[in-house]
Amino acid sequence: MLHRFERPGSIAEAARLLASGPWAVLAGGTDLYPANVGRPIAAPLLDITAIAGLRGIRRDDRGWTIGAITTWTEVVRADLPPLFDALKAAAREVGGVQIQNTGTIAGNLCNASPAADGTPVLLALGASVVLHSERGERELPIEQFVLGSRRTARAADELVVAVRIPARSARARSAFAKLGGRRYLTISISTVAVVVDVDANGAVADAGVAVGSCSAVAQRLPALEARLAGAAANGDLAAVLDLADLAPLTPIDDLRGSAAYRRDATATLVRRALREVAAP
Repeated sequence: MLHRFERPGSIAEAARLLASGPWAVLAGGTDLYPANVGRPIAAPLLDITAIAGLRGIRRDDRGWTIGAITTWTEVVRADLPPLFDALKAAAREVGGVQIQNTGTIAGNLCNASPAADGTPVLLALGASVVLHSERGERELPIEQFVLGSRRTARAADELVVAVRIPARSARARSAFAKLGGRRYLTISISTVAVVVDVDANGAVADAGVAVGSCSAVAQRLPALEARLAGAAANGDLAAVLDLADLAPLTPIDDLRGSAAYRRDATATLVRRALREVAAP
């Protein structure tokens, strides 16, 4: 059986093809190919890696735009402020170096794994996803884009073209913590991302805290975020955590750990990340 393969050179061409029927979108292929081992890929393949406008990290007055096919290795190597330390740390945890060299930031989001390393960081950063189709362009916050395990809000005729991260002050910083069954190349038991922006007086002006692998989708901890606001940024931020702050999480029992273990480990990871962002 012959299968159709297209490699468009522009976003407009990709949108035209997506409007014509169902396609499997191929970027890094680090999720698509393993999901189809031993069997042909049923849908036509749309390879978007030739679209130059989908690669790279750009800064403007609104913040940062990360192109959809920007790889995790490119994130690690980019010259970015401390705000992005958590994203760089998460990038180093996405599989091995070979996966980081080909896996993309948008692919990680579109795969919508509850254990995705990048999603909680982008959630804590207040990031949004830009989707393009022949019908136009729309932008969705991460929490409205990732709907559940392997489910997103992307319509069949839409292409994720970028991830946008709002501007912060030069004093903003972030941290990432992960627990797995071993140190490297492991699916997470829990992941935590903390982002704080700091005002001119040294107080936390804004905070984002998100947890992955403890719910069907990564979750923010709004009660903790609210109490962090106004705290001394270089103080004992770990002491701000109350175990009731973990209420949005719904951890499960599985082979990697019990729900109780996940919740307890997550509290430890949150405190660890809070201490890291508080370090002068």
